[in-house]
Amino acid sequence: MSTSDNKPVLSVRDLSVEFDTHRGTVRVLDGVSFDIAPGEILGVVGESGAGKSMTGAAVIGLIDPPGRIASGSVELHGERIDTLRGEDMRRIRGRHIGSVFQDPLTSLNPVYTIGRHLVETIRTHLPVTEQEARRRALALLADVEIPDPATRLDQYPHQFSGGMRQRVAIALALCAEPELLIADEPTTALDVSVQAQVIRVFRRVCRERGTAAMLITHDMGVIAQAADRVMVMYRGRVLETGPVREVLDHPREPYTRALMAAIPSVHRRLHRLPVPEIGADIATDAALPPAVAEAAVKESGAAAALAAPLIQVQGLAREFDLSAGWLVRTLARQPKKVLRAVDDVHFDIVRGTTFGLVGESGSGKSTVARMIAGLTKPTAGRVLFDGIDRWGGTAETAALRRRFQMIFQHPYASLNPRWRVDRLIAEPVEVLGLAGSTEETAARVAEALRRVRMSPDDGRKYPHQFSGGQRQRIAIARALASQPEFIVCDEPTSSLDVSVQAQVLNLMRDLQDEFGLTYLLISHNLAVIRHMCDHVGVMQRGRLVEQGDAEVVLDAPQHAYTRELMAAVPDPRQRA
Repeated sequence: MSTSDNKPVLSVRDLSVEFDTHRGTVRVLDGVSFDIAPGEILGVVGESGAGKSMTGAAVIGLIDPPGRIASGSVELHGERIDTLRGEDMRRIRGRHIGSVFQDPLTSLNPVYTIGRHLVETIRTHLPVTEQEARRRALALLADVEIPDPATRLDQYPHQFSGGMRQRVAIALALCAEPELLIADEPTTALDVSVQAQVIRVFRRVCRERGTAAMLITHDMGVIAQAADRVMVMYRGRVLETGPVREVLDHPREPYTRALMAAIPSVHRRLHRLPVPEIGADIATDAALPPAVAEAAVKESGAAAALAAPLIQVQGLAREFDLSAGWLVRTLARQPKKVLRAVDDVHFDIVRGTTFGLVGESGSGKSTVARMIAGLTKPTAGRVLFDGIDRWGGTAETAALRRRFQMIFQHPYASLNPRWRVDRLIAEPVEVLGLAGSTEETAARVAEALRRVRMSPDDGRKYPHQFSGGQRQRIAIARALASQPEFIVCDEPTSSLDVSVQAQVLNLMRDLQDEFGLTYLLISHNLAVIRHMCDHVGVMQRGRLVEQGDAEVVLDAPQHAYTRELMAAVPDPRQRA
């Protein structure tokens, strides 16, 4: 395929995509146009369903029936590729267009070594020998900053961390030296420090290789750090396109301004976040003026400081035995191998407040949460709920079950797809024996749905009939059905777009105000922690290295690790 420096690598004109359904034809992309120049990164943002991923799929020819490109054109270096089919299009993929997907585990075969992944991909697209392909594979791993590439080449995907797997996915996409990269949510669910590494690698390889890139994400911070230009999409249409700083600092469209306002700031806390609405300007805070909102937050925090703790974590520790089986250890004379995942953790959670736990993947956050929630037994230490030992094994301990609930990161994975929503929400009520009759259970289910701003009629539907944000609301309704006092929230908004995240965070705040709920919030998003939390603890390698008032810890961190985390936060309001 010919190349020319004075022409865009990718040119999309008036692209429309339609799907034929039993209810008629649905247009999911409508007149989308844009160009990407050599070495340029175009960021594509918008809510779920805006058409971001569909645009990427149309460019790379991955729209399956009943979907089809209804009109428009896609050109790569001036040559149309939207008309290619079958083997002709497969030759374009990989060789001229590389793809990086959200979850690298889905694109890596668990029984193949990393070397086999890379060598096979290289030899599929380039006429090179096995030895030359292996040399290229080593160079690619070094290029994406994988340490000790010679050793790592012969290891398997499960032996890599999440950030390293994502860098391997970038290396795979670069195997055949493509002119265009399409990256769909490549940093979702990564912690801030790993996300910063992936962004740095992505930017560097595009600059050095002159590779054009289309970066699809819901994270405005990632766009601010990684992209040169940004394209804002809504309901299949392009609302606004321009240089990143121009669009983020001075957005023309009301919807873009609303998206920016809905992003929680790591430097400022409001009581509520505005939720984007198309066609209307939205103030900085939909419920209260900023000064009033901040005053309300500070006043509630001051009152909470005088209250007694609901949860007391004392010397909490957890060890995991990673040793081989007894027979293998005996024959090989291997010592016992123990991982201390959590080590001597202490903190209190005041009633009616939110305590945030932050740290890198593997720091022990979720293990602490599971021990507090009663899902993992501590090796040492105690969890006291209202003075009662959570692991005491007494009748009082058993009675605590109804006072605890948990909201997980992936609502679809925690909701049985074969059950209707009303049955899902009723389950904890029935298991805990909180209702005396079927009618009372149904009433609790209806009330739980109303609390999360959903209709009782939604109880007759299945999880797949709802959007991601609605499924998270269902997960919250399920947690509320038993009328708990304390809820553990493990990354509840990590995979949600900006506007849906704002809705869920506002809902959690409203429920806390109305029912006096106490939250433990685990998140890698420090802006969400700042927005929601009264107090925060920072974990590193199983230990709590810093804790205190959220405003104090995040504004003036004392520990070097906390300062590193804050420095890694991609803030859309600041220049890259």
